[in-house]
Amino acid sequence: MRHFIALLAGSLFGAGLLISGMTDTTKVQGWLDVFGNWDPTLAFVMGGAILPMLIAWRLTAGRKSLTGNAFPPAAKPEVDRKLVVGSVLFGMGWGLVGLCPGPAMASLSYGGLGGVVFLISMAAGMFVAPTFGAQLDRAANAA
Repeated sequence: MRHFIALLAGSLFGAGLLISGMTDTTKVQGWLDVFGNWDPTLAFVMGGAILPMLIAWRLTAGRKSLTGNAFPPAAKPEVDRKLVVGSVLFGMGWGLVGLCPGPAMASLSYGGLGGVVFLISMAAGMFVAPTFGAQLDRAANAA
């Protein structure tokens, strides 16, 4: 049951990315080009993602999922150095390539070698991130 629900959720998420244009790198870069040829249509995608999650976090607080696992808690509303550095790095990568992790996974079906290189690079970044975050914590505690 758990794998079926994961497959269903992943398929729905991938279809949403494809239908919304999040897998189109030129559309994403157009969204990020605020001072140039800005394409505001992805704002609806962002709103369509944020609003349901706000409702879901309210409805699922303290409940268990169909698979029996606890729902993940809402993110802490805390802005710290790690969040800022991570956001800047994520935004730079997103702006340069036009892909974020979900669309990058979907791009394996059409992205060719470039998509594979992006995924390997993203995985390397995810592997290094905890060490880098720990160094930021040590630097903050030493200051």
